[in-house]
Amino acid sequence: METVEMNSVSLKRPHSEDDVADIDEIKRQKISEKSKTGNDSGQSIETVTVQPDKSLLENTKNEIIPNEESEEQEDEELEDSDEDGDPESFADMMKHGLTESDVGITKFVSSHKGFSGILKERYSDFVVHEIGKDGRVSHLDDFSVPVDDEDPSEETFTVLSDEDKQRLEELQLLKNKETSVAIEVVEDTKEKRTVIHQAVKSLFPGLETKTEDRDGKKYIIAYHAAGKKALANPRKHSWPKSRGSYCHFILYKENKDTMDAINVLSKFLRVKPNIFSYMGTKDKRAITVQEIAVLRITAQRLAHLNKCLMNFKLGNFSYKNHPLKLGELQGNHFTVVLRNITGTDDQIEQAMHSLREIGFINYYGMQRFGTTAVPTYQIGRAILQNNWNEVMDLILKPRPGAEKGYLVKCREEWAKTKDPAAALKKLPVKRCVEGQLLRGLLKYGMKNIISAFGIIPRNNRLMYIHSYQSYVWNNMVSKRIEEYGLRAVPGDLTLKGATAVHIEEGDVDNYTIHDVVMPLPGFDVIYPKHKIGEAYKEMLVADNLDINNMRHKIRDYSLSGAYRKIIIRPQNVSWEVVAYDDPRIPLFTTDLDKLEGKPLPVLPTDGKFRALKMEFSLPPSTYATMAIREVLKMDTSIKNQTQLNTTWLR
Repeated sequence: METVEMNSVSLKRPHSEDDVADIDEIKRQKISEKSKTGNDSGQSIETVTVQPDKSLLENTKNEIIPNEESEEQEDEELEDSDEDGDPESFADMMKHGLTESDVGITKFVSSHKGFSGILKERYSDFVVHEIGKDGRVSHLDDFSVPVDDEDPSEETFTVLSDEDKQRLEELQLLKNKETSVAIEVVEDTKEKRTVIHQAVKSLFPGLETKTEDRDGKKYIIAYHAAGKKALANPRKHSWPKSRGSYCHFILYKENKDTMDAINVLSKFLRVKPNIFSYMGTKDKRAITVQEIAVLRITAQRLAHLNKCLMNFKLGNFSYKNHPLKLGELQGNHFTVVLRNITGTDDQIEQAMHSLREIGFINYYGMQRFGTTAVPTYQIGRAILQNNWNEVMDLILKPRPGAEKGYLVKCREEWAKTKDPAAALKKLPVKRCVEGQLLRGLLKYGMKNIISAFGIIPRNNRLMYIHSYQSYVWNNMVSKRIEEYGLRAVPGDLTLKGATAVHIEEGDVDNYTIHDVVMPLPGFDVIYPKHKIGEAYKEMLVADNLDINNMRHKIRDYSLSGAYRKIIIRPQNVSWEVVAYDDPRIPLFTTDLDKLEGKPLPVLPTDGKFRALKMEFSLPPSTYATMAIREVLKMDTSIKNQTQLNTTWLR
């Protein structure tokens, strides 16, 4: 096996009229072309024209949500440029961003010649199925609701008129100024009133009911259980003892990340998001299928949401006595379509055989480091150095490149006045990291930056130091592969259970590169006993850090360290090349397609374009983009995909 230096290969993106129509609502594009370039290994790989990934365009209005499993919380998102000034090209905006080599991603393990393809042209080209702790792949294949004597009768779904349902929905979603809705009981019997009570509570979660006499007539009055602003807690008194406290279900979602989805479900159910639990968060720009558990919400209530929610489906309901815990999953199974591929059949076979037999370098992907001119690892390094003025400066100072308009104004105000209150006034969105830090400075003062920084949620604060650990790990792994290749050598580390041990000279033939791990720096790890062990120390010394003293005076920022495999060999790898003419049609059926009885797409035998459909399973905290990078031999950074050959115009 030989290692190959990385060269810059961009994604090629075709241009269809429908694509342009979709994107025109946000930005107009202009595409320029690039010529061929060589690489260090003597192979010639074409650098091709690029259009901006629509995920960038579609994400422009969303806030950053922490992603605790896939570790993509440091993604920065782009927003329309400020109203004033000339149109700015996207390439210009991104020229200060990171490339893979900036974060230590420089090696490949395979020797095949790279080729181009389109990743995530449609979010439906990237499908993720969670693999549970029992090894089963999650699928949505059943909409039925468990039969339960405690559930309301089927009559509850027909007793309300369409007009009543409309008024109740508007009340539920706070779409009008009414504080209640009155429903007349035409046939006044206790049984009829009971059915109406049950119907309102089942079909419009969050509403409560009571019976009132008005002018000699009986009315059911519906109102918000917790008022207009508060959220209802699960009602303990109404939950049968024989039923498990948690309703587990499969969540199928399209183009939404997990936290967004849970926030939407919470809103419709009028409950707090923290009654939901899950094993891992999934990407936004994909179709994903995963297990969710929720406390004391019936399957009936959840199933009703299928009628009123877009881009979600809930199914496979069951009641259990336990929630889910982050990290309990075994991994994820990916189905990925790379469209408009340029590789020959032989190149594709070589690439996929290598992925199956050897694997890919287990780099932390570009999402880990942010996309702006201030990488997250730089802030993490300043935290570890206990340099709090630097931390404050890196987060708040003006920065070149892609940036939300209101953030630009906030940073300019901060640079001019160093006044937290004045800078905060420039922020319409106070929940961003910048807003949280400014609120902290306002509360604790400029001389207590540590406490001010502590206002930022813990996961977001730890993201920065984890990013620095990842930056060190990526660089050290590239050095390790450059120095010793793809074989185990004396002084490498391997795991015996959960304990890392050094590989000795006499045992080296018993190990392969797939057994070798490398440490993320910390106070509770050991380092390789060869040149790379010294390289760790040298890298940290250059960053004014002591590898032998990774404890921080603030406990949260003390790094214990961890071990991570150098090479990941995906499981359940399969692939096929398919031909197609229309870039808008899906190239495989999803769980939802199957449930709705949609037929398989009819594909031509000799289409204008070719696509590579690939499937593989990965353990948690590994990056599918790094596996795809190994297949295509391309730089996955936004900067490389856009610089010099993509322009956004108004």
